[in-house]
Amino acid sequence: MIKLKTAYAGAVALMCAFQQAHADTVARADSHAPIGVMGDHIHNKGEWMFSYRYMRMFMEDSRIGTDRVSAETIATTQANPFFGMPMQPPTLRVVPTRMTTEMHMLGFMYAPADWVTLMVMSNYTEKTMDHVTFQGGMGTQILGEFTTRASGIGDTSIAGLFRIAENQGYSVHATAGLSLPTGEIGEQDDVLTPLGTTPVLRLPYPMQIGSGTFDPILGLTYNGYSASWSWGAQWRSTFRVENNSENYQRGDEHKLTAWLARLWSPNISTSIRLEGFDRGNIDGQDPLIVAPVQTADPDNQAATRLDLGLGFNLLGSGSLSGHRLAFEFNLPLYQDLDGPQLESEWMLTAGYQYSF
Repeated sequence: MIKLKTAYAGAVALMCAFQQAHADTVARADSHAPIGVMGDHIHNKGEWMFSYRYMRMFMEDSRIGTDRVSAETIATTQANPFFGMPMQPPTLRVVPTRMTTEMHMLGFMYAPADWVTLMVMSNYTEKTMDHVTFQGGMGTQILGEFTTRASGIGDTSIAGLFRIAENQGYSVHATAGLSLPTGEIGEQDDVLTPLGTTPVLRLPYPMQIGSGTFDPILGLTYNGYSASWSWGAQWRSTFRVENNSENYQRGDEHKLTAWLARLWSPNISTSIRLEGFDRGNIDGQDPLIVAPVQTADPDNQAATRLDLGLGFNLLGSGSLSGHRLAFEFNLPLYQDLDGPQLESEWMLTAGYQYSF
């Protein structure tokens, strides 16, 4: 009997210690990963979370592989894959010079049970791309410049986050979800052609808002904690398994990231993060995307990149308990692009989260 009482008391003490450790982790600024990481944490039964993220990404100049190339080099040396079709010159005569993407993301999380958290995310995206058009079929004489724009609701993702393991100092969960094709794939705008005309055409692939397909999402996340530090890692992939209504599918996307955060007080933490990103080329072709520009080539879409992120988390307390602000600034350390293709310069993500 004494042994049973001792074992019971020990089990209760262990459970109380685990619950207290979990509570202490939740009340820390670094209990969430850097704001650029999606689906990084799960909730206890009955908990909700609302999130808003603003992301701005800037791209400038072109790269083939790991080498930067000028617009003039592209216009005189890069073959136009559509040469032979009506009004298609032998080389690329329209070259993007810069691109800005702004995204407003809304997310909701709810835990119907301790072992699963449900998540839905949607976004509104605005894209602008500046171009230079070279005259005629050869040479480097510039005819003019123009800008295309596209905006709208992007693809929506739904997912379940499933608890695998949790202890005083770490947690592991899996992600399984689906990206829904709520984004537009028929965006149009007027362009300046090498012949000096300005028709309204379907915009190339990077300017389209959605994928047009139902895409499975899989991932695995690890979080670890100590008194003043936290760390984590995540793998997350989006797989393209079907053609969309325009007879193409985007390339699979894979992300592998790891981070380290320093807790300066229960309410403030900073972080450093590395993220590897890999995207495949497009399979198939939209018959309406035909132009002497690199962004219209399905084989100029693949990218491999390594980014460095610096982040800051601020957790509210008292009357602001449950409120959180976060920022992260990312710079590319390495880029290898199937090009010519615009290279990434930087990305800023700011977010607000409220748990209740």
